[in-house]
Order: sequence, then C-alpha cells, then structure tokens
Amino acid sequence: MKILRYRIGSDVKPGILDKDGKVRDASSIVKDWDDKNVSIDKLDDVKKIDFNSLPLVNSHDGFAPCVCKKSVGKFICIGLNYSDHAEETGQKVPPEPIIFSKATSAIIGPNDDVEIPKKSVKSDWEVELGVIIGKEAKYITESEALSHIAGYCVVNDLSEREFQIEHSGQWVKGKSCDTFGPIGPYLVTTDEVPDPQNLKMWLDVNGKRMQDGSTSTMVYGVNFLISYLSQFMSLQPGDIISTGTPPGVGMGMSPQLFLKPGDIMKLGIEGLGEQSQTTISA
Repeated sequence: MKILRYRIGSDVKPGILDKDGKVRDASSIVKDWDDKNVSIDKLDDVKKIDFNSLPLVNSHDGFAPCVCKKSVGKFICIGLNYSDHAEETGQKVPPEPIIFSKATSAIIGPNDDVEIPKKSVKSDWEVELGVIIGKEAKYITESEALSHIAGYCVVNDLSEREFQIEHSGQWVKGKSCDTFGPIGPYLVTTDEVPDPQNLKMWLDVNGKRMQDGSTSTMVYGVNFLISYLSQFMSLQPGDIISTGTPPGVGMGMSPQLFLKPGDIMKLGIEGLGEQSQTTISA
C-alpha cells in the first residue's frame, strides 16, 4: 500500500494510491496520516478496504510530506553508511553507526522548493532510504525490527557542508536548515518492499546523473539500525530514520560541486517513487 498526503489549495488531505496509480481520497478513513494513523495496526486495517470505493482525486495541487510534519517526533539520520560514500569523503567506515538528528522543521513535500540558506557556499544533495516507524521500538532485537516498521519513503538528506564540517560541533546544524528534509511522495508499506536491502536509488542535478547506487551496499542494514537505535532511545510511530547515502555527492567530486539557486534535483528509489526540487534563495 502507498499512502500519501496531497494539497488542495492550502488544505492537506490524506490519500492512497490505487493499483492503477491514481490518488484516492482517504478522508473518510483517517483525518490525516499522523503518528496515530501510521501505526502498523491502523495500516493493516486500512489495507482491508476496497480502495476503489474511495473518491477519485481528479486533480490536486501537489504532494505534501507523506507523514504529517507535526507528528514526526524524531528525524534520525545515519552517517557514512555506504563504504563507497565514506571513501569519496576521505573518511573510514565507522565501527558503529554514526547517529545525528535533522530538525523536523526541515521537513517539506517531495516536490517543494529547497531554500539555499543565507551564507551557504556548500549546499549538497543526498538521496536516502527513509524508514518510518509504526510501532514503539525499545530494546528490540534485529529479528524483531521489521515488525516495528510502518513503511519506507524517499528522503533527500540535504546538507550544508561548511555548516556541517567547518563550523565545528555536531553535524545537525549543517543538516537542519529549513527545507532540507523532503520526504515522500509516498509511505510504502513493508509488504510492497520485500527486500529493502536491494533497491536501486539515483539522483540527478540539472539532468546529469550524480548518484547511481543501491541499498545493497549499506554497511549497516535497516533492521540492524532499528535495533541499534532502540538500545539508546525508544522509537515511536511517525519517527523517520534516514539510512545514509551512496557515492556521488557534490562534496566528493573533484572539483567539488554544490547547489546554487535555480538548480533542479530529481531523485528516486525503486518502488518508492520520485522527487523533484528546484533550489531558490532563502
């Protein structure tokens, strides 16, 4: 099942993508796709419904974040989780996952404009597999992890490298700029993603392929990450984990290449949909 949130003017409504790829209005089922309604139990109930009985949305004004921004308690990211990406940045694969946070205020829809922050000179792109939690996870084992996942989504983990690396301290300040967290277009439930460790992923800038990778080259897989994180903090429905990026980021190029206003990013992950963002000045 693919759930989504779509815009009609200034209103955001919950939707479901039917088998023909058409948007259906899910307002009669849920008020919103928030932390209560992306629980695994609720999603399992929704799957039993005949989606063709739901009103067809003939037109809309674009996709909103696939999970209600206000109900995302934590936006957790994993650093250097692809060995070839670590190599391109001149760093070693860490002996344990690198954990950092992205502010939830960074969350935007999959096709919304991305703001290049004031004083930014090194804004960068990162296509990543996002995991959305659907059941509280606390001190769980790796084998239990799947039963705590609501689904998966595309994330662009945008990063301002000067803020992140050269301004000292933690990475969060280079990761949390407004609009630096596009998610969606869909939350795709786990039954439609039999192997999250074998998904092709890509990102283009201005029509040029920059990232062309696969989740198969992750150092630490999805189930391990959820178990690992649950040893340090409880994970709640609606929480997002962004699991790292393959090589091809601007920082890793020679010479380095960074985003400027007017650039267009297009990115996607196999089975999870695509995003497109235009960069503008903050």
